[in-house]
Amino acid sequence: MTKTYSKTRVLVECALMIAVGTVLANIKIYTLPNGGSVTLFSMLPFVLISFRHGVKWGLFTGFVNSLLQMLLGFWAPPSPTFWAFAGMILLDYVIAFTALGLACVFAKPFSNRMVGVGVGTAAVCVIRFLCSFLSGVLIWGNLSDGLPAWTYSLGYNASYMLPETILTTVAAVLLARFAPKLFTAE
Repeated sequence: MTKTYSKTRVLVECALMIAVGTVLANIKIYTLPNGGSVTLFSMLPFVLISFRHGVKWGLFTGFVNSLLQMLLGFWAPPSPTFWAFAGMILLDYVIAFTALGLACVFAKPFSNRMVGVGVGTAAVCVIRFLCSFLSGVLIWGNLSDGLPAWTYSLGYNASYMLPETILTTVAAVLLARFAPKLFTAE
């Protein structure tokens, strides 16, 4: 296989996974009023790209997905400053979705492939949760209904990210068990 053919094939896989992830992101199990929802495995395609093609392609695919997610469903609260607005874009979209491409990095220390897949997948979901949590504390804190911003953000974001993390991690481990070729580049 030539190098050009190989890069083209990886780009096509990344584009397909972005498309699949976008479709899955629109299949919502439930949606919260101020953003966030439990979807049907919408983070899984980006985790797969990370495992198949490494951190560079995983981050690239996650970044493109973050821009697409922002274009398709961006909702901004009234931001007091430009920096609050920029922080919201970075935390709620760019960093949160790009970080999904790091799954293979967290899996690397584990010799057992399924354990690595489970830890890597859960770790990037936790990073995405932390981005949402920080955004809730720093930017969305005015929606806290009298609660401390960190308490409100923790509860609100955990209400959708915990089920999303569990679903994505279980699906990734099951795929690693029953379709291991999906996790390796050919």
